[in-house]
Amino acid sequence: MSGEFRVRELVLGIQGLALLRNAVDGDETFVRERVADIRRFALAEPGEEKLPDGGAAVSELDAAQGYAAWSAVYDSLPSSYIEVEEPVVAQILDGIAPGVALDAACGTGRQTRALLGRGHRVIGVDQSPQMLDKARAHAPRAELRAGHLERLPLDDDSVDLAICSLAMTHLPDLTPGVAELARVVRPGGRIVVTDMHPFVIALQGQCHFVSGSELAFVRNHVHLPSSYLAAFHAAGLRVRACHEPLFNGRLAPGGYEEVIADAARAAWDGLPIVVVWDVEVPAEPGER
Repeated sequence: MSGEFRVRELVLGIQGLALLRNAVDGDETFVRERVADIRRFALAEPGEEKLPDGGAAVSELDAAQGYAAWSAVYDSLPSSYIEVEEPVVAQILDGIAPGVALDAACGTGRQTRALLGRGHRVIGVDQSPQMLDKARAHAPRAELRAGHLERLPLDDDSVDLAICSLAMTHLPDLTPGVAELARVVRPGGRIVVTDMHPFVIALQGQCHFVSGSELAFVRNHVHLPSSYLAAFHAAGLRVRACHEPLFNGRLAPGGYEEVIADAARAAWDGLPIVVVWDVEVPAEPGER
């Protein structure tokens, strides 16, 4: 574990973001409530804030530790990120003919099931044995392999379609992961990459979850659209479309934002929380 954050400071930050976004045109009562809440949380003695874990430090887990812990509850918790991402991805996948598909960083098999349902033969890859165990239970017809985004256990030009959902954010550098997707997809094939929007990561930082009875997080890295475009260009890929679905009002259950729901919803209202890239491998090798 290499980092930590404190729930009270996160609460103060969300209150401040809500205040910042509403300071000019916001309702006067709402603005006064945010100022009062900031004062209350800032001046409260430890334990008085009635926050998750009493406002204590939240520990960072590496990807292996984090997803091992997260796997137990991953499928049972509603997620605004997934809820706004899935309709966009579904529309893209509906326009792609069945073939051999890769679900890179497949997790518990959410996209694997979507691909199987559309007639694809699916290979799922994930670094977490615990996530792969869940995926095997959910998608027994898929071929599941242990591996990392930066070193996919597939041959060159071996799949027609690759999808990677909400995982690239954990890589400090996009380039190796994008290059691997491009390597394994045949000329003329498609790649769909979804990620947490850089707005969210830049403003909030990390995506927390409940590990046992405590909060924890796996580190996210900010990848600006320009970084994605540079990685796609370096891999010889062509961008077809970029989608940015907006926050839908869903707050993470069991977390600190539920304690300050009005402020949290106002902080994220109208902001994109996910980015979805639809890219293709040029059909002619000379075009890459």
